[in-house]
Amino acid sequence: MTKNFSKGEKNLINFLKKINLSLILLIVFSAGFIPFSAYLYIIYYFFKINQMIIFILLPIIIYLGVSILIISQIIITGIIIKTFKIKYKTGVYTYNYLNKNSFKWILNCSLYTPCRKIIEIFPVGFIKILYYRLLGMKIGSNSLIGGEIKDPCITYVGNNVTMGEYSIIYGHIHNYNENKITIREVKIGNNCIIGAGSIIMPGAILENDVILAAGAVVTQNQILKKGKIYGGIPAKEIKKNNK
Repeated sequence: MTKNFSKGEKNLINFLKKINLSLILLIVFSAGFIPFSAYLYIIYYFFKINQMIIFILLPIIIYLGVSILIISQIIITGIIIKTFKIKYKTGVYTYNYLNKNSFKWILNCSLYTPCRKIIEIFPVGFIKILYYRLLGMKIGSNSLIGGEIKDPCITYVGNNVTMGEYSIIYGHIHNYNENKITIREVKIGNNCIIGAGSIIMPGAILENDVILAAGAVVTQNQILKKGKIYGGIPAKEIKKNNK
């Protein structure tokens, strides 16, 4: 709950928290450049010894440099979020810097979103799963996570789950008119298939062995029953999954 402050106090606190947010982002993302800077120093050292070899290997050097930068930003950001427990709780909150949970959500998203965009563009393999787990996401064994996870720390995925490309799982809804943010857990059971381009909204539950057709939309707090196939907008039962 947000405490009662005067308008001047609110403006001051908002300003200070925005400054804090900017400083945190500066420090964290700058730290992500440290391994890359060390790599450049090593390359510079060898460049002075043998320039010809450096030019011959230039494509490989560039590829390795980009890979180091991407991986270091992802891992360091994940470690920071896990170490300092920058995770938010479910509920309905006023969207401003004064509300502690809202501020955590803003900070978490500010750290996570750039890395999420990187993951969407560059294939990082098992590091993607490692990163989600650092953020607090529960992922079972043998699960393939494609698409976008908007709120990893409140998303739960069971074993043997396949999430198709361009699918999206939301854990929050931002109501700009009322200046409120609603945060709800999303739970995916075992052996589920989430079709490409489908959307799962906050509070949704997919029980075990559910198949969600491509392009389907699971609405807020909707429960998809065990062993059934769903499709459409909003998602409705198509038939029982004979599996």
